[in-house]
Parts: sequence; structure tokens; C-alpha cells
Amino acid sequence: MDAVIYAIGVIIFVLGLVISIALHEVGHMVPAKKFGVKVTQYFVGFGKTLWSTRRGETEYGIKAIPLGGFVKLVGMLPPAKGQDPSTVRDSNTGVFTQLIADARHAEYEHVRPGEEERLFYRKPWWQKLIVMASGPLVNIVIAAILFTVVFSGFGVPTATTTVDGVSDCVIPAADGARACTEEDPVAPARDAGLRPGDQILSFNGTMITGWDQLTGLIRDNDDGEAVIVVDRDGTEQKLSTNTSVSSRTDLDSDAFVDVGFLGVVPVAVSERQGPVFVAATMWDYTKATGEAIIALPQRLVQVAEAAFGGVRQENSPMSVVGASRVAGEVVTFDEASWADRIANLIGLLAAVNLFVALFNFIPLLPLDGGHIAGTLWEALRRGIARLRGKPDPGHVDVGKLLPVAYVVGAFLLLMGVLLIYADIVNPVRLQ
Repeated sequence: MDAVIYAIGVIIFVLGLVISIALHEVGHMVPAKKFGVKVTQYFVGFGKTLWSTRRGETEYGIKAIPLGGFVKLVGMLPPAKGQDPSTVRDSNTGVFTQLIADARHAEYEHVRPGEEERLFYRKPWWQKLIVMASGPLVNIVIAAILFTVVFSGFGVPTATTTVDGVSDCVIPAADGARACTEEDPVAPARDAGLRPGDQILSFNGTMITGWDQLTGLIRDNDDGEAVIVVDRDGTEQKLSTNTSVSSRTDLDSDAFVDVGFLGVVPVAVSERQGPVFVAATMWDYTKATGEAIIALPQRLVQVAEAAFGGVRQENSPMSVVGASRVAGEVVTFDEASWADRIANLIGLLAAVNLFVALFNFIPLLPLDGGHIAGTLWEALRRGIARLRGKPDPGHVDVGKLLPVAYVVGAFLLLMGVLLIYADIVNPVRLQ
């Protein structure tokens, strides 16, 4: 039965990802058509064409490998200065020069007489900006909708002041999850006699109103005396112990710090959150995702080590294969309710959409951010020329940056192969 549920989770995730990709490309296509750009192809996936149909001048279809998609906007590259685009292919030497020439020539194979004004590069900079930014912005909207479903529909697990579990001993956070040994000291909560179901009312005379407040008081108490008043089955009881100093994860980073430790686990309840919480959480996720993208080269080195016998970290980057495996695991996690499993699956898809959006904003070709950067540079230099009374410098020739695009494309291909291999031989596991 678990295998069937696992497969369903993977299928739902992959379908959600394909739909997200399709909508990303719709985000490019709709404004492009609105602004009069000639769009000849809209495809989801890469590789061999499985199905296609033509509507007007645009061919719509699905390809075999669902790892992306594309919209063919005619005229992305301007012709080389002073050259006829129909003849540039035969007038260049050198590998990269010839590749650029071939790419320019390909841009005009579907241009008919009188369609010159429909070429993408000839559109106003603000229209090109909208077309290129709308793809990743669609992913941000999808992420926002999905996060709203999770946080406002299913709710967010929120710690209460009621005890759910009591630690038997004090184990440093760096040791991870392990059994207690004779060398480990007894946990202060166990020593005090705390029990599951106790509601903590005060700590050293301070009335407790929330779990975060209690956590701060415990951490700041170091190894001092702890007088705890609890409500146990309707009766108040005073318990005494001394908190111990233990290595715990810092609340603001992944570093380990020595703080006061009691050894209780709170009961968590789901609380539905409003739009302010959704926006604040998405902003936190955006910052964390941005930091992860910046650290991606270093993390890829760790993935390479893990792929050949090293330890795969829990926060390791993953491919679609790895994310699909995680999707299967979150829906088969025995200790979670069905509502939590569905919420976790939706949240995973939301996080992937947010990552796709931010990754596409990287200002390098062939990513959307590379075209956005070129468009903004065009607007800037034209604006400066206009203010200075200088001649219009014309369109930015992104074709000159195609060698960069080829290098970045090769890097992305190698990264994808590495991540897929690592996700097969040494995957990230949640259970």
C-alpha cells in the first residue's frame, strides 16, 4: 500500500511541476503575443516531440523530457551591425563567431516580408522586460497561491505550552539523533518530574504566554535554578530542578551555541495564518533561497563528494529526481496525518516554484535574467544618450554574449547530470 501511495505522490508532484513549467512559458507567450511579437512555437519539455498542433502561426506541443519548456519568440537576436541577416551565415570564421552567425540566421528563417516590426528585439525595452520577467513572475504567483493554501487552508504547526514529550538525557545537538548512554546526564525536565500533558504556567516566576517566550527563558537560564509551575489534570504543581548548559542549534543560524537546556517537547497544533504571515514567510524563504543559490557552486562540490561515497547533507541541492523522491516520502510518512502529508506535498511544489523563479532571475544567458539584464542596459544607455543629446545607440546585441550562454548552458547541463546521479546513488532522505 505504501508503494502505491508513494507512486501517487511522485506522479502528483511531477504533474504539478509540468503544469508550473507550462504556465511559466505561458507567462512569456501571452504578453509577447499581446505586444505583436511573432511566436512560432510553444512547447513543454525537450527532446522528441510526442504531440503537437498548430493554431494560427504558433505550434503548440509536448516533448518527451519534462525538464523544462520553451517559447520561440522570433527576433530575439538582432542582425549584426551592417549585415543582412539572410547572408551572415556565410561570412564568418572561428567557432564561436560562426555559432553566433548561425544563431542570428536562424532567428530570421520564419520572418516574412512586412513582419520586421514584429521581431522581438525591435520592441520597446519595457515590452521586452515584461515579456521576459513574466515567466518567473508566474512561478512566484504560483508559489504564493500554494503557500497560501498551505498556511491559510491547512494551517501551520504551532508549538503550545503543553508538554508532549520529556527527554531522558542531555545529548548535544551535534550528535544528532541517538540513544542515551550511561555517560549522558539526566535531562533536567526528567529530573524535575515533568510529564506529557503538563501545561507550563510559569518559569522562575515569569508567567508563560507562549512557547517562544519559554524557550528564550530556558536558554538564558544557563545552569541556574529552574522553578516551574504546571497545570497537571487541573491542579497546579510546583517543580524544581536546574537547567543544564548544552550545545544547541542557534535560533538565527545553523551554528551550535551553548545555552540553557530543559528537555521538553511541546504539543503542536495547526493554526491557520493570514496574508501577512504568508508574505513574511515567503520573504524569509526568498532570502534563504537566494543564499542557497549564491552558495550553489560550493554545495555542488559537496554533492559530488556525496555521489562518490561521501555523506549527503539534508539541505543538499536536488534534481527533479530527488525532489520527486522527497514528494513520495512526505506522503508516506507514518507519523503524519493525511492533512499534513498533503500540505507538505503542496509546500514542496510551492518551494520548487519559488526556486525556479529566483534561479531564472540570475542575470546570465540563457536564463531569463540574462535577457532582462540586456533589456535594462539598453534602456539605461538609450536614456543616457537622450539626456546628453547623443545619437541613439540602438538595440543591445545580446548575440555577442552567446559564448557566455553556451558556457552557462554547459554548466547547467553538467549540474543536472551530477544532481540526478547523486539523487539515484545517494539521495536525500527524510525518513
